[in-house]
Amino acid sequence: MKPTETSAAPCAGFTLVELMLAVAVMGLIMAMVFGAFFAVIHSKTSGEENMTADEEGRAIIYQLSAELRGAVQTPVFPSSVFLVGEAHDAGGQAIDNVTFATLDVLHRHSLLGVGAEEVVAYSLQPDRGTRGAFVLARSEHSALLVSPQSAHLNPPVVLSRRVLSLHLRYFDGKRWNESWDSRRMPALQALPSAISIDLELAGPNQSARWFSTVVTPAMAILQR
Repeated sequence: MKPTETSAAPCAGFTLVELMLAVAVMGLIMAMVFGAFFAVIHSKTSGEENMTADEEGRAIIYQLSAELRGAVQTPVFPSSVFLVGEAHDAGGQAIDNVTFATLDVLHRHSLLGVGAEEVVAYSLQPDRGTRGAFVLARSEHSALLVSPQSAHLNPPVVLSRRVLSLHLRYFDGKRWNESWDSRRMPALQALPSAISIDLELAGPNQSARWFSTVVTPAMAILQR
């Protein structure tokens, strides 16, 4: 008796077309996952850069406006009535400088809340590492120092490297002026009635962040 011949059942598996289709679907899913991941990372980075620029801009505006508000002008005691604002332009952008004597230096207060006179200067220089941006530096020395050599004992402190423009205007009671020199003003009128500050900082993706305020020097009101 001959043995019965039986045919082997075909093994279950995937065809080449099914395998290629599965790989394509998996690649599409991974591309979508990685795209969403990088979008979240980019959004987080952009948000952090915006937050940093906002904090930096608000800090600069707060410090500059507070110190301008304490600009000196009083006949009660000898004082250095000094405020010089210089208007400059670079590629259509304002890059103004200002130097003034103030009693309100934020980082150092006396027991009475007002310290000795300090001469503070805010100046802009081109940033060699970033095209179109400027470095904002702040320098300070005592108004009691009369020697030019002793006036530069403290090196300038860099406040920002992302400044695109800084525009200051000075109101004399009738009109806004682009510059100011207290040395050419009459007695008790050496300070402007108001000072306008417009600051522009570079944000992420070549965006710009604007900060503006108007300052009224306290002694300009008291002496008029």
